[in-house]
Amino acid sequence: MTSPPAARVGTSSEARTSAGTNGRRADGGAPRNNGHTAVGHGRSSYPAAEARSADDVEAGIIALWHTYGRSRDQGMRDRLVLHYAPLVKYVAGRVGTGLPAHVDVADLIQSGIFGLVDAIEKFEPERGLKFETYAMQRIRGAILDDLRSQDWVPRSVRSRARDVERALERLGGRLQRTPTDRELAAELKIGLGELRELYAQLQLTSVVALDELIAAGRSAGAGSSLAESLPDEGAEDPIASLVDQDSRRQLADAIAQLAERDRVVVTLYYFENLTLAEIGKVLGVTESRVCQLHTRAVLRLRTKLNEQLDA
Repeated sequence: MTSPPAARVGTSSEARTSAGTNGRRADGGAPRNNGHTAVGHGRSSYPAAEARSADDVEAGIIALWHTYGRSRDQGMRDRLVLHYAPLVKYVAGRVGTGLPAHVDVADLIQSGIFGLVDAIEKFEPERGLKFETYAMQRIRGAILDDLRSQDWVPRSVRSRARDVERALERLGGRLQRTPTDRELAAELKIGLGELRELYAQLQLTSVVALDELIAAGRSAGAGSSLAESLPDEGAEDPIASLVDQDSRRQLADAIAQLAERDRVVVTLYYFENLTLAEIGKVLGVTESRVCQLHTRAVLRLRTKLNEQLDA
């Protein structure tokens, strides 16, 4: 590198002094960009270091495979499982994309770990195959097998459900409307009765989790669960309860306005469950007279209740 024109040529120590540790010119000018040698070498060494590190890791994994192939040591296998564990998370995320919301990805990862262990134990490096490609297939297969084992719906019913969905999509696009059952049966090349039997079978696939959020996209604390929206058949209807209380109040007011004998007849007949003959003995009259008093009391009550409703 040539010296600046204004720099004084001297001894080597003077040259070092004129260059300066801060890269400032000897004539007081702007500092020279003479740090490109050290910095440049440093930057170029980073990719080389990373390449050496990656090569070291790759060499270590190859050595680990050879050691495990000879000894079949469980500790070596566990080290391989830890190294390839990110594959399980990747495959579980891909598989879980099309699953219902109640399926936990952590459960898929747990199933995928068993697939990874099985892939490591059965992999043969001498065949020259790439382990990642082989392992991803085994991991995905283990996850799907576990999902199928938890499914109470037969696979044949699931397959027919997909056939019905595809047929509905084709007919909807072709007809630009919702197809009828007869049109759907013709598309599936089955009879109308067979289609209705298929509908009954497909009801098994229409099951949702009670804790699934009604409003998609809401947070777990903001949304309400489907279980909270189900009606309680045994619960008392608040409106009916209010109407019943109001009717009882109106009836009590109407009974209080009756004559004393009529009120006694109504009370003994409806609240004490006495017969007309027993009421006659209490009042000292005949049964026919009690029947007349009862009829008169009922007519008066009806009149008073109608007046209250009209008011």
